[in-house]
Amino acid sequence: MRTRWQIVAGVVVAGLALTGCAASERDPEGSGSDGATGGGRDTFIFAASGDPASMDPAFASDGESFRVARQIFEGLVGVEPGTADPAPLLAESWDVSDDGLEYTFHLKEDVTFQDGTEFDGEAVCFNFERWNNFTGVLQSESLSYYWQKVNGGFATSDVASLNGTGKYESCEAPDASTAVIHLRSPLPELVSALSLPSFSMQSPTALQEYDADAVTGDGEAPVLPEYATGHPTGTGPYQFESWSPGEEVVLTAYDGYWGDQGQVKRIVFPIISDATARRQALQAGDIDGYDLVGPADVVALEEAGFQIVNRDPFNVLYLGMNQANPDLADLKVRQAIAHAIDKDALVAQTLPEGTEVATNFVPPAVVGWNEDVATYEYDPAKAKALLAEAGKSGLTIDFNYPTNVSRPYMPTPEQVFTAIEADLEAVGITVNPVPDPWNPEYLDKIQGGQEHGLHLLGWTGDYNDTYNFIGVFFGGPSNEWGFDNAELFTAINEARYVADVDAQREAYEVANAAILEFLPGIPLAHPVPSLAFKADVHGYPASPVQDEVYNVITLGD
Repeated sequence: MRTRWQIVAGVVVAGLALTGCAASERDPEGSGSDGATGGGRDTFIFAASGDPASMDPAFASDGESFRVARQIFEGLVGVEPGTADPAPLLAESWDVSDDGLEYTFHLKEDVTFQDGTEFDGEAVCFNFERWNNFTGVLQSESLSYYWQKVNGGFATSDVASLNGTGKYESCEAPDASTAVIHLRSPLPELVSALSLPSFSMQSPTALQEYDADAVTGDGEAPVLPEYATGHPTGTGPYQFESWSPGEEVVLTAYDGYWGDQGQVKRIVFPIISDATARRQALQAGDIDGYDLVGPADVVALEEAGFQIVNRDPFNVLYLGMNQANPDLADLKVRQAIAHAIDKDALVAQTLPEGTEVATNFVPPAVVGWNEDVATYEYDPAKAKALLAEAGKSGLTIDFNYPTNVSRPYMPTPEQVFTAIEADLEAVGITVNPVPDPWNPEYLDKIQGGQEHGLHLLGWTGDYNDTYNFIGVFFGGPSNEWGFDNAELFTAINEARYVADVDAQREAYEVANAAILEFLPGIPLAHPVPSLAFKADVHGYPASPVQDEVYNVITLGD
């Protein structure tokens, strides 16, 4: 995940079922005066950095939407705790045909959606058919992003950039506890991809009652229907209570949940966009925890008695080199830049403790990571020699970097820029700094046009699959990278559909080696994302893919 899609919710206060001011939402009976203190409390308050884009996860691709969605919804597939590996959830097991075209999911029984609707094979098929039959504005990338990226199309395509129908063909439910998915061609990443909140199971009854697909507007500013703003209905341990845009989201326990409900009966997500304000809210006792803790705050919070919980890194921070810039189209210049950067010092000086230096564009936990890729060790003398060979000893280059943002893979972009700038200046490259606010200016410039040079960006993996990293970056021509390398594109895209696990791993290892030989960018690091909590928050289920559901948390001494 890289960014929030900006979606305008067409909503009025009554439609959201708002029930009073934000302060009163945090004061359920039996809790302390602020809802976050007192023995035996059952309210967990976690500060969000922004509003969800949508309460309907099928129309979401951002972290704040997914954080809420994981409490309300569940998919056929989850992940093993603390890993990015797929695991049974609403499907207790599955079988895949030898040709990779048929997936039979054996479903958990005695599960109901939060409106009382039974979860069964027909409900599974309803959801798959819904995704595949999106039409019109629903096919815009700002809405059905993940169905497009994984499946590759819809039953009918209304968007010129899509290649017709996708991999999905049909679904059948031979009985209540079975759903069979038929594909047109193999899609080895399907099981892993189904762990995404976008593919959560939703109540067919609620989707129809609240006209969930009645999105208006266009792909740039769609207006969401009542379902996506006030009636999301899943099978998870928490159900929707209210959403006050710009203020907070409130969830309460679903009494009919099939699993263990746990101590936490109420979740409040106050919206606190500023990182300093989130830290101050924790220190003041107004919240129980928050995400995206800046490295500079980690030590101070620990010394003050707060807990720091780290996620295992499942991301990559990289320096992109846009080859639409003639200087960067020269491989020797790209190699010189790679040799100029002291990655070890960069990590030590600017990134959280525990961060790993990157050699691939995928983290080591992903199948296909290759220990034998070209690594371009720190060597300023070699960098200068390569620049001289290229006739670029007096090179001046634009260096784009974002401001006013903290991402899991890039908590302090200004510091990273400063460190790399010094390395480049040391080998004779003059840097022209080009800072821009993160969203939309920075992302629009890097991804929407060719007027950029070096740039800092990164990616947090959505699920454990190599294509979810290198396919996103290098699966085809893009404005970010500015090159057209048909051989590399083909190697990556053919590896995606290799059905044999061992053969696919080898194909991805070859692709990763080819990427680092071609060197479109420089993988810098796999930073450790940090969260901070009060001392009496126990058992937070930190996940590299942020699959964190709060019914396992306990509160109190």
